[in-house]
Amino acid sequence: MLTGIDAIVFDLDGTLYQSESLGVQIAACADRYLADLLRVSPEEAGEIVRRVRRELTARFGREASLSDACRELGGDLRELHRRFAAEVAPEPHLRRDSRVVQFLRTLGASRELYLYTNNNRALSGRIMDAIGVTGLFRRVVTIEDNWRPKPDLQALDALFADIGRKPSECLFVGDRYDIDLRLPAELGCSVYLSRTVDELLGLTLPLSEGPQ
Repeated sequence: MLTGIDAIVFDLDGTLYQSESLGVQIAACADRYLADLLRVSPEEAGEIVRRVRRELTARFGREASLSDACRELGGDLRELHRRFAAEVAPEPHLRRDSRVVQFLRTLGASRELYLYTNNNRALSGRIMDAIGVTGLFRRVVTIEDNWRPKPDLQALDALFADIGRKPSECLFVGDRYDIDLRLPAELGCSVYLSRTVDELLGLTLPLSEGPQ
């Protein structure tokens, strides 16, 4: 799988760790923000978000993200992420997995590693600290780099330009095919769907060759 691959671009949430409880906390924060915006209760906002995501998924022909729903409802992504950074405490929901840390160190010895996430800089940094992967990536690209959430062609073009790689030289790793992988695959990147740590670690199996 890694023959001809020089750069590996990882998603963060749901890919390098899994935490249902942290996901619940993030969703609850989004519900509170949209409740204030729409002047409804957080419970009603949550129902509206789920309905809008279903409608957008049908319209787009792909999975709709929380960012998609927020924008559809007139929300401001900058304010949403300001709330996330201020109100979400990831540390109680996370732990360091030494297998993931060693996996990234091993890959980083022969490939360029990058992180590309729809999360914001502050919360991503706290999550990376908590799971022990801070400093293992050459570049961390967050929603704050361009405020264009995945999947977005302009954001991907900027990423390729920034890291100096062609799509054919890159492998994208993520847990949501429609959000993380479909567009990179259409552009000629290799992709790897990983929804558990065991699946993530499976990426090391073909690593018999040296740097390309």
